[in-house]
Amino acid sequence: MAPWTTPSSKETLDRWCFVYIFGALYYMTDRGANIRMGQYLFAVFYLVTLLLVFRIYHRTQKVPPYVFFFVCCASYRIHSIFVLRLFNDPVAMMLLFASVNLLLDGRWTLGCALYSLAVSVKMNVLLFAPGLLFLLLWEFGLQGTLLRLSLCAAIQVLLGLPFLLENPVGYVSRAFDLGRQFLFKWTVSWRFLPEEVFLSRYFHLGLLGVHLLTLLLFTLFRWRRSGESIMALLKDPSKRSHPEKLTSDQIISILFTSNFIGMCFSRSLHYQFYVWYFHTLPYLLWSGGVKKLAHLLRVLILGLIELSWNTYPSTVYSSAALHVCHFIILLLLWLAPPASVRSVDKAKRP
Repeated sequence: MAPWTTPSSKETLDRWCFVYIFGALYYMTDRGANIRMGQYLFAVFYLVTLLLVFRIYHRTQKVPPYVFFFVCCASYRIHSIFVLRLFNDPVAMMLLFASVNLLLDGRWTLGCALYSLAVSVKMNVLLFAPGLLFLLLWEFGLQGTLLRLSLCAAIQVLLGLPFLLENPVGYVSRAFDLGRQFLFKWTVSWRFLPEEVFLSRYFHLGLLGVHLLTLLLFTLFRWRRSGESIMALLKDPSKRSHPEKLTSDQIISILFTSNFIGMCFSRSLHYQFYVWYFHTLPYLLWSGGVKKLAHLLRVLILGLIELSWNTYPSTVYSSAALHVCHFIILLLLWLAPPASVRSVDKAKRP
């Protein structure tokens, strides 16, 4: 394994918080020499992530208990990402799930702050951003949303200040390199395409367009409250005709669906990206709208997804199977009935 990355490293890094966290881990492992200690630390990250995920699932109680065996024990790839590879992806997702827990507890400002920290570790957390934006507008209206988005932006600036002062243009262009080209040999999701299509900018723009269109459709027809215009979200909640309080199920469903849509239409999925949505898959499957879909079929879909991510190198069949499973889950989410809401007395709104 390569030595730990330090804050003074000249390597291209994902985000600035990554530098601070892995800089601390570098010194906690005798400057990267004590590999076993590093694995112990990531094992702790793994256990903390599981506790945070289980607390989220406890709030909805939609997933049968036996499914948690799959979450804990049945994924070699997830264990490898956490404890063998020591990627920064698990650290970002641990912070993300901590943020979701805070949102469920009604601690929106602190949850947004922790979400910003997760983004500063790995940019994949931005896939949750459309859902989070919708939830903030629902809960606080435009003014309250802008205040919390300003907090998120301030945290990003504060964390990156040492690097921004040194080389602002170079650092921001590398940290937010949205045009980075992925290597075909590592793709899990698009192996059945010719390499020239996989590398095509038109293909990337097409995926982006479908991604945005799918988010728009879910926003207008699945997430939006019935009987109200989408523009009503911009109003102060106390001035809406039918103010409603978000439920735990709505918060989780919207956030997890937002991320899953991004995974479906990603330019490429590499093996460490599995952790980006692995722990959300049981909820997405068991909260779907097809009541007659047998539990065994849902477990089979989880197994096929696991098999696809554990096939190395990926094949035409493994990547095609992954997309078929993704399409089934997306269809289930589209058919799912809207989560119930709680009416709120205007006089009691803060």
